[in-house]
Amino acid sequence: MQQTPSPRRAPIVAPRQALAEDGPLVEGREFVWSDADFSRIKALIYKKAGISLHDGKHAMVYSRVSRRLRETGHASFKTYLDWLEQHDGAEWQEFINALTTNLTAFFREQHHFSILSELLAAKRTQSWRIWCSAASTGEEPYSIAITATEALGASGTFQIVNSDIDTKVLATAARGIYKSEGVKGLSQEQLQRHFMRGKGTNAGFMRVKPELQKHMEFLTVNLIQDLPFREPFDVVFCRNVMIYFDAATQRQVLERIHRVMKPGGMLFVGHAENFSDARNLFVLRGKTVYERV
Repeated sequence: MQQTPSPRRAPIVAPRQALAEDGPLVEGREFVWSDADFSRIKALIYKKAGISLHDGKHAMVYSRVSRRLRETGHASFKTYLDWLEQHDGAEWQEFINALTTNLTAFFREQHHFSILSELLAAKRTQSWRIWCSAASTGEEPYSIAITATEALGASGTFQIVNSDIDTKVLATAARGIYKSEGVKGLSQEQLQRHFMRGKGTNAGFMRVKPELQKHMEFLTVNLIQDLPFREPFDVVFCRNVMIYFDAATQRQVLERIHRVMKPGGMLFVGHAENFSDARNLFVLRGKTVYERV
């Protein structure tokens, strides 16, 4: 009896991977991604914004910059980066916006605001100039403004200049509108005094009152370029910014900040930042608080 042959099975073939110029595409990615692409992006963002990316940021960079490929209609990182380097237009700002990290909250690192309050209250009659150099979406600037209002009283005089390199988050900060669940860290008294609760189609949102916003100015500033300020500041907040710079860039930025501060002015930095090697510029006066020499 002739035996019926078993059906032939197709050979198992591994999924084909698209190859980049110097390495394989990770399976499932939309665009070819290579070490060369990462190196080019790393060099460009360092040149434009001083941001130092380490090799562990491959996934983050791919995810964020691939959005720019979709928006601009490019089929590869190479063609996008070639085009970017040949043009001096608005896309450079979008490229920078894509690679900046914005993590913030109202009254984050509370001890800084207690120190600021004591500093301001000790000289209530002084006209204060404060610079928030990484305003992000505005939670930090408005926390500073609330602190200043409470410390100085109704007759207090202060101006807060708020800057960021990311134009999109800065626009959010200037609007001063937040979801109700996003105003954690504020007391009910602070909410009632400084915010308006949305109604109707705006239900679920809170808006900063004009009385607080009148003290605020918003502008785009790149910390690795010459700073645009003519009048010196009494207080500068530059928190959790320096961690994205290498040592040489940190020093350059500190020197720029030093030049736009009054002697004896106070610099507030992030909990992971230490500038003990810049004692000729700033002297430590408290937990992550430095005095301008």
